[in-house]
Amino acid sequence: MEKDIGFIGVGNMATSIIAGLIKKSCISSRKIWIYDHKLTTNKSISTKYNINVANSSEVLTQKVDILFLTLKSSILLKLLKNISNHIKKDTIIVSVAAGISISQIEKIVGYDKKIIRAMPNINSSVCEGMTSLTPNKALNQLDIDLIFKIFKMFSKTTLIDEDLIHTVIGISSSAPAYVFMFIEAMADAAVLNGMTYLQAYQFAAQAVKGSAEVLLETKKHPAELKNMVCSPGGTTIEAIKILEQKNFRSAVIEAIQQCILKSHKLGKGY
Repeated sequence: MEKDIGFIGVGNMATSIIAGLIKKSCISSRKIWIYDHKLTTNKSISTKYNINVANSSEVLTQKVDILFLTLKSSILLKLLKNISNHIKKDTIIVSVAAGISISQIEKIVGYDKKIIRAMPNINSSVCEGMTSLTPNKALNQLDIDLIFKIFKMFSKTTLIDEDLIHTVIGISSSAPAYVFMFIEAMADAAVLNGMTYLQAYQFAAQAVKGSAEVLLETKKHPAELKNMVCSPGGTTIEAIKILEQKNFRSAVIEAIQQCILKSHKLGKGY
């Protein structure tokens, strides 16, 4: 790929995307630019991946063809006001900020600018991410295909309507945290029964990974797959009984609902 790609804000999400790109060797590391207000972050990430550091967000904006805005929602709009005059006509702006709509970005940078909202997750760092894309009307099909090509290098990718982005955040972008918590709890139970943490994390993580693969490959309903594991009067149904008594599914639904509501609130500025 001959395009220069830049990241303003180099936190966990930006680092995951950069790691995915580098792992796939789809773009020269010298075509990737970063800028973060933390100078130590710029130095450590640029050294790790052998990528370029810009002197400022304005300088980076002028250099790149695809501009990733991987910043917190609370500071994105302010940043856009600072760089809007430096954005080139054909630059594709990729916003990864939760709660900031395309129309909010357009009001600052102009309605003729190419803007696409992306909601990836940190699993992109191991090329197992999931990303939603929502383009504005300024992008043509070649532009959309290009952004799809980039994200497909390290994640499954699909187009969605903008009003579903909050839901994507709840069920995908934030979801690795829930899964890590579940794995940690399973491992704690194993350690309680004499297993080392090293072994416990391996067993628990592989159980989650493998179960996801079974679901995706067989396309069976999760309840059907669960029933296949539960033998009459067996050990698994005992565990299921406790999870039901503790309102496991209700807790998951409520947690994701609160995550989605928070995303809506971020878009309203509180």
